[in-house]
Amino acid sequence: MTINEIRTKYLEFFSSKGGSASGGKARGHTIIPSAPIVPQNDPTTLFTGSGMQPLVPYLLGEPHPKGNRLVNSQKSFRAEDIEEVGDNRHTTFFEMLGNWSLGDYFKKEQLPWFFEFLTDEIGLDPKNLYVTAFIGDEKNNVPRDTESAEVWQQLFAGKGIEAEITEIGSEQDGYRLGMTGRLPAGRQGRIFYYDARKNWWSRAGVPENMPAGEPGGPDSEVFYDFGTPHDPKFGAECHPNCDCGRFLEIGNSVFMQYIKQADGSFTLLPKQNVDFGGGLERIAAAAQGNPDVFAIDVFADTIGLLIHFSGKEYTDSRYQRSFRIVADHMRAATFMLEAGVRPSNTDRGYVLRRLLRRAAQHAQKLGVEHGEGKDSMLVKCAVEFIEKYKQAYPELQSEDVYETTTDEIWKEEKQFAHTLEDGMKEFEKVAKAGHISSDDAFVLFTTFGFPFEMTLELAHERGIDVDEDGFAAAMKKHRELSRAGSEQKFKGGLADTSEKTTRLHTAHHLLLKALQVVLGPSVKQRGSNITQERLRIDFSYSSKMTVEQVAQVEEIVNEKIAEALPVIRSTIPKEEAEKLGAEHEFGAKYPDMVSVYSLGPVGATMDDPQFDKAFSIEFCGGPHVSNTSELIGTFKIQKEEAVAAGIRRIKAVLQ
Repeated sequence: MTINEIRTKYLEFFSSKGGSASGGKARGHTIIPSAPIVPQNDPTTLFTGSGMQPLVPYLLGEPHPKGNRLVNSQKSFRAEDIEEVGDNRHTTFFEMLGNWSLGDYFKKEQLPWFFEFLTDEIGLDPKNLYVTAFIGDEKNNVPRDTESAEVWQQLFAGKGIEAEITEIGSEQDGYRLGMTGRLPAGRQGRIFYYDARKNWWSRAGVPENMPAGEPGGPDSEVFYDFGTPHDPKFGAECHPNCDCGRFLEIGNSVFMQYIKQADGSFTLLPKQNVDFGGGLERIAAAAQGNPDVFAIDVFADTIGLLIHFSGKEYTDSRYQRSFRIVADHMRAATFMLEAGVRPSNTDRGYVLRRLLRRAAQHAQKLGVEHGEGKDSMLVKCAVEFIEKYKQAYPELQSEDVYETTTDEIWKEEKQFAHTLEDGMKEFEKVAKAGHISSDDAFVLFTTFGFPFEMTLELAHERGIDVDEDGFAAAMKKHRELSRAGSEQKFKGGLADTSEKTTRLHTAHHLLLKALQVVLGPSVKQRGSNITQERLRIDFSYSSKMTVEQVAQVEEIVNEKIAEALPVIRSTIPKEEAEKLGAEHEFGAKYPDMVSVYSLGPVGATMDDPQFDKAFSIEFCGGPHVSNTSELIGTFKIQKEEAVAAGIRRIKAVLQ
């Protein structure tokens, strides 16, 4: 069964007006379209990561214009899974089948409907289905979800299956207790109780972490058993939440029925909601009885294409991971490009660039000749995905989207080839030491865009060791910064510490001062973001700048570049810096001793910085060039626009 067939069956099943196995009630859900993969009104996240995400306001009580029974298939992307791709079940892009009850039906309808869909519509053998429910939380006085367990027991009985209910508790308990759980030896469970870390949902996680006023509730997950042998490296015993690959979660019904009170207790919500999510690709894998998600129809032509041009076999364990990474990343990239994302060094663009470059790297590992333009291998992969998805998402095949997608992929692939060339030169330099430090590997990756996997492979070929643990620690810190928010994602708004970004950071100082000279001293910085391609500054000013004002600002910045002003860093008491009029970020807190950068005057040195005569003085942590003469090129403002009331934004380059 193809994913198009499963998606259609699901939408038709839940939108059906007819009766069902759950007492003859009409399902009658309204089909709503997939929300964009780029959230429209949610600044807290870069991508839509679940079907529930766009519906949070309605799950919290806001009435939905389409009613209280909804169903859809949501395009979703999870950047945190990039490193996991390569096994048989992780993907970055996926579709989440979802149905919702906004204060309408509840457990006795939801669980039978999903069971009916899986067994009667998709044809899954119920003997291969295992389910979980919430064990309860005595500390927070939240009861065990016996209702869900009892409903499941009746459903299995209807298929002639005696489903024993047992307890597991924590995931770690599962590796000790196995499929027996806490039943007597020799008996096996089919319905398993797990703790809140596995079977409770709220935006804040487990019950004790929830603030007053936060809704949440138990959930019930369905797993498909592929019957593959247990891999003991994951734990002594197998259980539904085991990571060995035998079991695959294919659906989760969340029952939002509680709200936390100020005294820490939980009471029932006036309206109890159902929030269901099921992985379309995972259900397709279960339908064909193959635990490899990449064996489903949507990946078949792309992997076939790679097999043909590489001469490698997908079943060859040496290359299987690369086949999967190329297929996954190109599908995700195709949908991101359709959503308007473009490769860059920040935010969504950075994620897209990383996907495309990892795909190019692994296509190269397969030995695929890339080709030129529309004959590029990555472009061919994207075209295959457009063909597969155009029925469900016709916007993919519009002429503008098609041309932009193929052009952007080829442009990035070509640019990455140059990046690899520069990265190889840097690799050869650091390799002479006979060891690749974590700093070397991190700089190769972040500054030169040189994939860490390639650093490892080249180092191993030369018999050189690499500080993998140190690199992993540096990357962990890097990711934590990446999740801190788009405006404050990196210190000082810098996307990285490369030479180009450093130059634009120094130009940013000149620009702020030039704006104050032309527009007045009341101009203050309200945000910044600096990449290797351009700088961006948000500043306080109430009117659109005139053409003359823009030209004046450009002239001042270029004059100061030509004057070859020294850029001097000093650490001085905060009070002294404030007396000197040093610019600092609005609302930021600084220590008693601060780092200050002054630009100019000519002849100033570290010993005699002549702050009072400097063109610009700012609180700043760096990095900067040592002299404005290093700002190669002409400073040019590309765009000046409003971003909020009283806040303007400038994007500028050194060209």
